[in-house]
Amino acid sequence: MARHAALPDHRPDMDVVQRRTVRTMTLAQIFSALGNGSTLALGSILAVDLSGNDAFAGTTTTALTLAPALLAVPLSTLAVRRGRRTALTTGLAAATLGTVLIVGATVWRLFPLLLLGAFLVGVASAVNLQARFAATDLARPEHRGRDLSLVVWAVTIGAVAGPNMVVLGAALAQAVGLPVEAGPFLISGAGMVLGAVLLQVGLRPDPLLLRQALDAAPSVARSAPAAAGPAAIARPSVRDGWAAVRGSTRARAALTVLLAAHTAMVAVMSMTPLHLQHVAGATAGGPAFLTIVGFTISLHVAGMYALSPVMGWSADRFGGGVTALGGLAVLLVAVGFAGIGQDSITTVTIGLVLLGLGWSAATIAGSALLVEAVPPARRVTAQGLSDALMSGAGALGSLAAGFVMGLSGYGVLNVVMAVLVGGVAVHAGRTLLGGHRARG
Repeated sequence: MARHAALPDHRPDMDVVQRRTVRTMTLAQIFSALGNGSTLALGSILAVDLSGNDAFAGTTTTALTLAPALLAVPLSTLAVRRGRRTALTTGLAAATLGTVLIVGATVWRLFPLLLLGAFLVGVASAVNLQARFAATDLARPEHRGRDLSLVVWAVTIGAVAGPNMVVLGAALAQAVGLPVEAGPFLISGAGMVLGAVLLQVGLRPDPLLLRQALDAAPSVARSAPAAAGPAAIARPSVRDGWAAVRGSTRARAALTVLLAAHTAMVAVMSMTPLHLQHVAGATAGGPAFLTIVGFTISLHVAGMYALSPVMGWSADRFGGGVTALGGLAVLLVAVGFAGIGQDSITTVTIGLVLLGLGWSAATIAGSALLVEAVPPARRVTAQGLSDALMSGAGALGSLAAGFVMGLSGYGVLNVVMAVLVGGVAVHAGRTLLGGHRARG
């Protein structure tokens, strides 16, 4: 059964609690994002190195994205029953174990252990995805996009730092007698532990449990500035989330945008390090090449997160539909750059930055649209369903990308993603722009 936070004797200042929640989530995101950045930068290279087969290049990214696909709904169910704090710290504990297993894989040269470690590190992605919605539990409706985007923005520091920890990580690994590739994951694990501690200390009161308690006390809820939030569901399930999405045309359109943007981003991004290795003619473990890859992925991740507040402001100011479709348009330009200029490291890097920017706009606006479109009582389960489907789409996209890359090359991969994104933009645009005009 869902547990409610007990209301204090006097009414809480919701704006104060919300600011503390956003601040805590922001700091925790900075540290917890380190692991994903490192795994994205080195995953495909380690997979080929340990397996000895280029066809397995996408397997680590598949494992990384499969975890949130399988665990996003259970984590959202745990959040409904026990609160955001318990759900998010549980996820980070699993991800910390994953970094330990990846270190072990580099030591013992075990490809299956690498995949298991990547899977567990991927739980941090489920945490990051749920964290953006945690920022909306107590948010004022007119500030929902802003608060969500601030938490997404916080990932920038950790995720950009992750791929660039190669040099520092290598020195640390050598100091303790480990392979060079293991170093970044030692730092990632420490960052996740810090993130979990911040959540345990800072999310008091728990925003979701407090929201549920306020909704259960009508006189208090009416005095709170935030819109009605997710009331407790005795036995939350995937069915509840799907029913909520299915019942709203705008929710379905928002979910379609989220899936297309995430699939295209993960597919192209996951194959780029291997493609750059082919272009540069470098070896997997060369320090100079690892620096290039780290820098390229860092710029991509910066594109994903650095301008998140701008995307949130745009969603609040111009509407989620306009911003989401603008993001899909940028994604089309991105795959055009990466595909047409595939023989130039500089052009591919520009394409990856645009890929991140397009993903940012589509994901932040699409997430805000989803929160707005579903009933409050089913909001958290709909969020979990969205996260699971996004991650599943990313996992399938990265797996398919590996085979497309092996059979037809990087250019064809970008063409396939252009067709996907363009088709979704046309399909979802009718609903999202129609709704925007109606509101205007």
